[in-house]
Amino acid sequence: MQHRAAKTAKKSARTRSEVAASHDSAVAGMFSRIARFYDPLNHLLSLGLDRHWRAVLALKALEKGGRTALDLAAGTLDVSLALRRLQPKIIVAAVDCCPAMLTRGRHKLTGENIQRVLPVTADAKRLPVRSGFADCLTIAFGIRNILPRRAAYAEMLRSLKPGGRACILEFGSGRERVWGGIYNFYLNAVLPLIGHMISGDRSAYSYLAESIRAFPTARELESELLEAGFARVWHQKLTSGIVCLHLAEKAG
Repeated sequence: MQHRAAKTAKKSARTRSEVAASHDSAVAGMFSRIARFYDPLNHLLSLGLDRHWRAVLALKALEKGGRTALDLAAGTLDVSLALRRLQPKIIVAAVDCCPAMLTRGRHKLTGENIQRVLPVTADAKRLPVRSGFADCLTIAFGIRNILPRRAAYAEMLRSLKPGGRACILEFGSGRERVWGGIYNFYLNAVLPLIGHMISGDRSAYSYLAESIRAFPTARELESELLEAGFARVWHQKLTSGIVCLHLAEKAG
């Protein structure tokens, strides 16, 4: 009986691993397809608010200062550059699973940013940095795309210095009504349509809406972060809860 249970558990673990690997590949492929449209569509679909949200993220990440930062799901490097504008001496390791996105971001690097922003293609669940590398860590609109999230949380904790802060910027759960449901209608109907019209990729922007609808509420995400081992967690709603900034600190 125990032998059969062990075999079942091993098969289940292998299945979960295969599902996660398939998901990772699909996400990287999706972002490769839309990389050249990513920045202009972000600005258009958010009415320019995405710049403000990322600026708040960088400000909160550096609230306690720091010399090294990890920017996960770094994409086209907007958050990495926001961190550098606030702290000109900081070194940012910019990690993303999609090389095409990082390639777009490299074109934005000039001057000292070329030496101090270090783009790296890697999995957020297997970060290529030493333990205790980062004073702070950011991830903007990326945690939704990672399965399982607990593996990413474990790597965040490992990579942060004692007392370090992780800042997670993400859309609010699509299960919560915002602006009397106007935002929810925009999310479900308008966003996929505009994304398809401009990028020609309906599936990518349908996935965006679906992943937001399925995302945990702010309180549920706080529970995940506490269970993962963060010592202190809280959140701040931005733009009436359209997005939420989650902050989590490692024990000092």
